[in-house]
Amino acid sequence: MVFKRLLGSLGVGGPTVDTVLDPGPARPGSTLTGRVHLKGGNADFDIEHITLELVARVEAEHDGGEGEGVVAFDRFTVGGGFRLAAGEERGVPFDVTLPWETPITELHGQPLGIVLGVRTELSVAGARDKGDLDPLTVGPLPAQEAILEALGRLGFGFRSADLELGRIGGTGQRLPFYQEIEITPSPRYAHQVNEIEVTFLAHPGGMDVVLEADKRGGLLSGGHDALTKFTVGHDDARDWSTDVEGWIRQLVEHRASYGVHGHGDHHHDDHHRSGPGVGTAVAAGAAGLAVGVVGGMVAAEVVDEVGDFFEGDEGDEG
Repeated sequence: MVFKRLLGSLGVGGPTVDTVLDPGPARPGSTLTGRVHLKGGNADFDIEHITLELVARVEAEHDGGEGEGVVAFDRFTVGGGFRLAAGEERGVPFDVTLPWETPITELHGQPLGIVLGVRTELSVAGARDKGDLDPLTVGPLPAQEAILEALGRLGFGFRSADLELGRIGGTGQRLPFYQEIEITPSPRYAHQVNEIEVTFLAHPGGMDVVLEADKRGGLLSGGHDALTKFTVGHDDARDWSTDVEGWIRQLVEHRASYGVHGHGDHHHDDHHRSGPGVGTAVAAGAAGLAVGVVGGMVAAEVVDEVGDFFEGDEGDEG
């Protein structure tokens, strides 16, 4: 899906921009390639900068509850410094490196409900305008895919995935948000856990796997959250079933050495800390899409995939 938009700041007759990403999903930490197509307007224009901006739809808690907004999480200058003649057509190829923590949007071709985009901005004759916006598809790293598949083989089910504004304490998280993949417990743990949230925080030297369990309370005690973290290699695609089973058992039964937190302590507050400008809800035209079977993980509920909300995102990024 490609959105073409006239440069509003230049009025009728200005140049237009159309960014086309190369086919196939990108990967966290890998190179994103494509081409920016420019078409000159009714006069010559000096193209000062061509900038690509990575944006994401993110959820944030605020005083009024929870809302959604658009967060820009990286920018790249990919061209500029030339004159675009009237009516001239020019292509500017680019290759940029995605952040290691870029969320994954699909698994085995099935959307997870995460919405990312690449927004193209032109600086022309002293004016700047968001000229084009395209959806970005990101597939998992080998270890991410293998760990999710192991959870499926162990009987855990996919519930939903989202992006949360805030930071997870005790990690090297760099982006202002993190991805939560919510899974339903296997029958073995259904009496102990309401759900488990999986977060992948990749970095140049490997990847942290953060697991959080919303634990069921007993007759004399309320439920609480347990959190634990493990570090793996990016490309370790072996069968993780035994390791993951051990992780879950440690998380649920032994409360994990990384820490157990009640709902009133610092972790819960930090885990959901919101930022400025993201509490604004974004109007979105959503179509329900059943995820179905995703790498052995059966969808527990319908997930909405939003593809066209970007058209109304101006001014909402954090």
